[in-house]
Amino acid sequence: MRKGNIGVTTENIFPVIKKFLYSDHEIFLRELVSNAVDATQKLKTLAQKGDFAGDMSDASVRLKLDKEAKTLTISDNGIGMTAEEIDKYINQIAFSGVTDFLSKYKDEEVSIIGHFGLGFYSSFMVSDKVEIITKSYQEGAKAVRWSCDGSPEFTLEDAERESHGSDIILHISDDCKEFLEKNKIEELLNKYCKFMAVPVIFGKKTEWKDGKQVETAEDNVINHVEPLWTKAPSSLKDEDYKKFYQTLYPMQDEPLFWIHLNVDFPFHLTGILYFPRVHNSIELQRNKIQLYCNQVFVTDQVEGIVPDFLTLLHGVIDSPDIPLNVSRSYLQGDANVKKISSYITKKVADRLSQTFKDDRKDYETKWDDLKLFINYGMLSQEDFYDRAKDFSLFKDVDGKHFTYDEYKTLIKDNQTDKNGDLIYLYATNKDEQYTYINAAQAKGYSVLMFDGQLDVPMVSMLEQKFEKSRFSRVDADIVERLIAKDDEKKDELNTDDRDKLSELFRSQMPSGGKVNYTVDVEALGTEGTPVIITQNEYMRRMKEMSHFQAGMSFYGEMPDSYTVVLNSDHRLVKNILNDANASVAETLKPIEAELKGQQARLDALRQSQSKKKPEEVTQEEKDDLQNTEKAMNEQREKKNKVLADYAQSNKVVHELIDLALLQNGMLKGEALDKFLKRSIEMIG
Repeated sequence: MRKGNIGVTTENIFPVIKKFLYSDHEIFLRELVSNAVDATQKLKTLAQKGDFAGDMSDASVRLKLDKEAKTLTISDNGIGMTAEEIDKYINQIAFSGVTDFLSKYKDEEVSIIGHFGLGFYSSFMVSDKVEIITKSYQEGAKAVRWSCDGSPEFTLEDAERESHGSDIILHISDDCKEFLEKNKIEELLNKYCKFMAVPVIFGKKTEWKDGKQVETAEDNVINHVEPLWTKAPSSLKDEDYKKFYQTLYPMQDEPLFWIHLNVDFPFHLTGILYFPRVHNSIELQRNKIQLYCNQVFVTDQVEGIVPDFLTLLHGVIDSPDIPLNVSRSYLQGDANVKKISSYITKKVADRLSQTFKDDRKDYETKWDDLKLFINYGMLSQEDFYDRAKDFSLFKDVDGKHFTYDEYKTLIKDNQTDKNGDLIYLYATNKDEQYTYINAAQAKGYSVLMFDGQLDVPMVSMLEQKFEKSRFSRVDADIVERLIAKDDEKKDELNTDDRDKLSELFRSQMPSGGKVNYTVDVEALGTEGTPVIITQNEYMRRMKEMSHFQAGMSFYGEMPDSYTVVLNSDHRLVKNILNDANASVAETLKPIEAELKGQQARLDALRQSQSKKKPEEVTQEEKDDLQNTEKAMNEQREKKNKVLADYAQSNKVVHELIDLALLQNGMLKGEALDKFLKRSIEMIG
């Protein structure tokens, strides 16, 4: 027996390993099992080269739990180690067995080796003591036992082992007892070792018998040694891909379609990416793509490798060329990573483009699911927009699909305004905006359906991409103004009547809350709606964008602004104006006379002062102007009070306002109750 010290520069190496080297204690199992797989693959390579003549038919990695002894053993029948190799590779932390092996068998580097490093020492995160019983494949080699309690001190002595390979025996610490539970080990093996290249065996399979689970004689093989991504696409059928998807995501619906990645130069990359079906926003989760290194699970945090918009996809990526730290848990910046990201983006774009060309009808049926990924890609990656614009689609409210160019051709004659801008009309809710959609379609306009999660930022982006184009929600204005033409109808009302009509309705609009109303009067035809409520496109869009973009939150805090448009051509509106004029004429006469007099005086004062330099205007003149303006405001308030009092008792005014609010889903609670009671009363 020999004793010695592990070749480290400080006695604190193990506390450092335990605390900082690995982000998650459970990683130890992945490291030890993958090392055992690597050792087995090394021996397979030697056998293929003719440097080993032994039997490799039972090449496997086995795990054994002994809860009583508080041990977990990982065993392989791989290449094994001599005492000298233990001294070099285990006792000298700075070295790895990889270097020497690769120098001799460099041509097989990719197929036989993963990322080695300090993986073995992760065992001390969960163990009070670690033992290695190992025997080299070399002729005449003797078995040796290495033992260490977590300090730099170790023992090395002769041991008994029948065949080549290694046993790693972990004496589990009291504070890590969960790793002595069968269920926990099975969970970790399924997470990290599900697709390793050598059979990983943990106990025996069980079956239900006599009211309980009993062990069978069959080994419980955890993994699939030849996962789908390692096979040639030409050898696979659609059903194979669908079945593998269910293996990865048992509870998910069948995917839309998939992309098989396979490249050898300038980097090595294989994998399968799936486009999932998206039924609602709750299902949108990142971290569904699993990253592997030579079939060893690394992480599901693939940011930096996969473009951001593609992190919403599902599937597997396997590459030995993605640089990892010693724990394999986090990605490091590297030129290859950028190349890999670009390659994946191109493959996705090519697959979507080909699918669109091959079967457009099927592509259209899947568009509602695909749109999220494509829109996200366009918004987050400039070059993806250039790739995707030819297979990205618009869908109108009738469910018809168009490419960008097709839709432009469809609307350019009828939806170009007097300034030469092409106006794209859209709706976000077909039911809620039905009246507005119907009004637009009555004029021969086409209306797009933008009800997706990213349609708001897409609108802003497309306005920048499309020349002389503007997007407007169908309820952003009255239909006559959505697409302004030269032949606009002029309102015949005089200014005074317009102001009266505006005040009658403005005074009765709901107050309080974060809502502002502006009243406008337009001649919309006798068949038009008497009162309609619109919301300014710019402000509404800014408020919506505040949910997507940092730095725009102040828009979200601003009140909602609506425009109440009165149709001066409608019979009911005319009647309200005429009745008001008749009812309050006598009351308003002295007020309006005073207003006219004050207005004349104000005009004269302003004219007189405009001829003087500011410093030449006396304080008396300034006070006179101010007092005149004050007097006018007082008279206006009196006038508005008279009109408001009249409107307060006018049931038709309230009915029209409430109908407009109801149409926009803005009539609720007490106001809705009052509307219902008033409607019944008026009908009766």
